[in-house]
Amino acid sequence: MDIANEFQSNAKDGADVREKKRSRTISKEEHNAVLKKAMLQSIIKLDPRSTIRNPVMFVVELGSAITTILFFLSLSDDVGSSSFFIGMITIWLWFTVIFANYSEALAEGRGKAQADALKRMRTTTSAKKMNSEYRVVKGTEPSERDYLTCASSDLKKDDLFFVKAGDAIPSDGEIVEGAASIDESAITGESAPVIRESGGDRSTVTGGTKILSDWLVVRTSSDPGEGFIDKMISMIEGAKRKKTPNEIALNTLLIGLTVIFIIVCATLIPFSIYAVDVTGQGSSISLVVTIALLVCLAPTTISGLLSAIGIAGMDRLLRKNIIASSGQAIEAAGDVDVLLLDKTGTITFGSRRAVDIIAVGGQELATVAGLALMGSISDETPEGRSIVALVSEKFGIRTEDIIKPDELDQMRFVPFTAHSRMSGVDINGSSVRKGASDAIERYVNSSGNQYPSQVKGEVDKIARSGGTPLVIAKDGHAVGVIHLKDVVKPGMKDRFAQLRRMGIKTVMVTGDNKLTAAAIAAEAGVDDYLAEATPENKIQLIKKYQAEGRMVAMTGDGTNDAPALAQADVAMAMNSGTQPAKEAANMIDLDSDPTKLIEVVETGKQLLMTRGALTTFSITNDVAKYFAIIPAAFAVTYPALGSLNFMELQNAVLSAVIFNAIIIILLIPLALRGVKYAPMTAEESLRRNLIIYGLGGMIVPFIGIKFIDIVLGLIGVST
Repeated sequence: MDIANEFQSNAKDGADVREKKRSRTISKEEHNAVLKKAMLQSIIKLDPRSTIRNPVMFVVELGSAITTILFFLSLSDDVGSSSFFIGMITIWLWFTVIFANYSEALAEGRGKAQADALKRMRTTTSAKKMNSEYRVVKGTEPSERDYLTCASSDLKKDDLFFVKAGDAIPSDGEIVEGAASIDESAITGESAPVIRESGGDRSTVTGGTKILSDWLVVRTSSDPGEGFIDKMISMIEGAKRKKTPNEIALNTLLIGLTVIFIIVCATLIPFSIYAVDVTGQGSSISLVVTIALLVCLAPTTISGLLSAIGIAGMDRLLRKNIIASSGQAIEAAGDVDVLLLDKTGTITFGSRRAVDIIAVGGQELATVAGLALMGSISDETPEGRSIVALVSEKFGIRTEDIIKPDELDQMRFVPFTAHSRMSGVDINGSSVRKGASDAIERYVNSSGNQYPSQVKGEVDKIARSGGTPLVIAKDGHAVGVIHLKDVVKPGMKDRFAQLRRMGIKTVMVTGDNKLTAAAIAAEAGVDDYLAEATPENKIQLIKKYQAEGRMVAMTGDGTNDAPALAQADVAMAMNSGTQPAKEAANMIDLDSDPTKLIEVVETGKQLLMTRGALTTFSITNDVAKYFAIIPAAFAVTYPALGSLNFMELQNAVLSAVIFNAIIIILLIPLALRGVKYAPMTAEESLRRNLIIYGLGGMIVPFIGIKFIDIVLGLIGVST
């Protein structure tokens, strides 16, 4: 029955976590609602006050308005073109603007839907607000007379509140007293609880999470409406996204090209009229055709997709559980060429693990391994557990093999202390000790024995390799050495090699001594390292790289990381980290996985690759449309140009305008999904874009325009 109840409880916990994950993700129904809302927004965005933010599309909308007027005039007067032709051109020009608006509205809608999902998590809960007379007493749990119950919305910055097992944490804050296990699955989606305690780097709590054990006294870190979830919602809102420097530069280029085409097209009508007067043949080009030509030649494709590309970059990071404060941070990640990574917990697992046991003085290795196991039975640290695991896996020795059940009562465990720096066990008049080399040396000497030179040699050898040596002693004699090391995570060397191919220099930052840092750096495969790092050292290193014109990314979670995070161009803080670190960063990883900074760089690169690919496609696309539309458009003025109409287009202008509108909506999925990421240098990326998207941009319009022209002919449309 107990097993069944436990199984049901675990299943329920799993269901709760899945429900929490669903609460902050977009359902299929919400996705359909986003599509419908985007359609409506694409019409609302026709407001010139909205469109003018995209000058290229504003020009297209202005041209659409002019052709609309000409269409109504053509119904009662002759303006040089048929009403049907003007009407068709007008409809597709408006569609061009609408499709461009739709791409932006769709991307914004996805971001706002994520924000709405987070808003469902924001609830008003009760809070135990501490009285003004309350004073924190270390290790003492507050009593009921120390607090008053109020709504979480009544808590203000710097107020103290009390939470205990079963309570929901009412507001973001910094723990001032206590330690507790907390369920953060509502934020991170991970079911495993985390430990939060006063002092250190893991002392912050987030409103909306739940305390599972013990109690905490917390100082509120934000006023109502300014909490972590509120900031997440604000950051996710795509409509508030600021344009990045590269995006501004590209917009400037697109506006410049559009201005050039406006000037060119504005001179075509006078030149056309002059040519007709001089030659006495043909007819001048119409205003409608000139506007159509301008729209087709202007970089409307990339202009219509530019906002969607940037917003989609933020959306991709959000799906990886990373909140970016702006699109600028993501794009900066794409330009990063120096990556600073903390060693502990990022490059390595963060806890030392036993990797080898060495016997000395002619001792049997299996005997020494058994002694190492005995000395680690009461050691609940990760190092102690790793020694037990190593002895079991490598030597096949288990606790029950060397300690009989009836001997447990006779064992006296010696706990580790900061003063002795060793631990062990006494049994049947025999003693086993395990500890730091110098501590064991003092223990051996105090027992009247000599500390073996062989032990010193093994200790020095392990230290030079970057490991940590522990010495084993029995009855006052040193008998072996345990090799501990902070193990590098699998695959890190390959990931750093991948970054190197992308032109990114990796730098490991650690507080370890230079000897240990050099050994770990060589094993991990980083390009450089900073040993014995202090906050000042980190800032100086970042400034040095920035002075060389390089873009620097960094990850951190501690208060001592905050200054360097503020200095870095791309700074990712851990959700489990301190409030100063999160305030200094421009990204927050909800999963607190420092290695995700590599994924951020990849996402930034993907954003830049997508923009570069679509820009290349758009420009070559316009070149192709030029060859399709110019011969047909000017054949009325210069009949000889008709021979250049090698595609034999009957409705060249209308076909080109229709293609120009449709291609935007066809490229929306690519803009939102992004070009498939592949590690490569800028030169390789440019070469790839020219071959795939440049060549594609030249070929696709010829095929598309000709196909549309054939369809128009089949349905009897003639202009």
